[in-house]
Amino acid sequence: MASNDQLKALVKSHADGDDPQFYAVAMQVAAKAARSGQDKFAQELRDLVDDLRKSAASSSRVASIVPVNQPRGELASLLAVSYPDTRLAHLSLSSEVADRIQHVLLEQRQRDKLARHGLTPVRRILLVGPPGTGKTSTARLIAGELGLPLFSIRLDSIITKFMGETAAKLRLIFNALVETRGVYLFDEIDALAGDRAAANDVGEIRRVLNSFLQFLEEDTSESVVVAATNHPQLLDGAIFRRFDTVMNFPLPDDAVAKEVIKNRLANFSIGNLSWKRVLESVRGLSHAEIATAAEHAAKRTVLSGRAQILTDDLVSALTERPRTQSSRKDF
Repeated sequence: MASNDQLKALVKSHADGDDPQFYAVAMQVAAKAARSGQDKFAQELRDLVDDLRKSAASSSRVASIVPVNQPRGELASLLAVSYPDTRLAHLSLSSEVADRIQHVLLEQRQRDKLARHGLTPVRRILLVGPPGTGKTSTARLIAGELGLPLFSIRLDSIITKFMGETAAKLRLIFNALVETRGVYLFDEIDALAGDRAAANDVGEIRRVLNSFLQFLEEDTSESVVVAATNHPQLLDGAIFRRFDTVMNFPLPDDAVAKEVIKNRLANFSIGNLSWKRVLESVRGLSHAEIATAAEHAAKRTVLSGRAQILTDDLVSALTERPRTQSSRKDF
């Protein structure tokens, strides 16, 4: 596999538009793979590089990635790119959510096998649930597990007072889905896809939503589209039908909350904690709020010169955190 330096060199050569350097590093990766016994992968990579070198069309396709990664141009102003290394083991999720994410990853990894049977993998995912329950982290997780870049759509740059411009910017985003395979995150999607029947709706906003629905319907790229919302009740009903799967992210149950705390306090002694008191204090808290409270308790411990987390400190920190109004209701 590629080393960290090689991966960085590949990314930098893409960003710089330096195709010769990109090909050179790719061939280094192929050579390293061959030395480690991965002959099939090494040959496939060499063939791919050769095809890219020979084909002008393929070369221009590689070059088209550059404007996305460079901090200039209209498309760059609409997308923020990152390369997450998040893995499923890094997140504390309910078993149901974790199982569904694993199935999405399996379908994506086996998309060629599915294609041979006329099937397509899940690639449009809607995440709903209270703030801080792991929706955005899940988008990073999918990108990290699949080795894809994560493109976060800047809705504040897309939505303008000129609705025609908004639709045109959406078109740029969906064109990018085709040109560059990645995970595209539409966070707080309710800002773009609110209910068309709302009393305060206007015709222009409905047209933007209709454009968005049409783009989703027509998209046949290999990219993964992830949309997230804290307010599923605000979404237009047609949105749910455009997504392959809808995942509900509830507030953590006792087992997940305990895992969050253990992970955050892994460097401290917690053997003396009264879990009954601690878990009574996590009711209504999201994963993020629990992790923040655990961190506050850890800082109190360090500043007090102790290595052991006190139950009182942790309970106090948990009690201070704001509660989420949403329940564990399924949508």
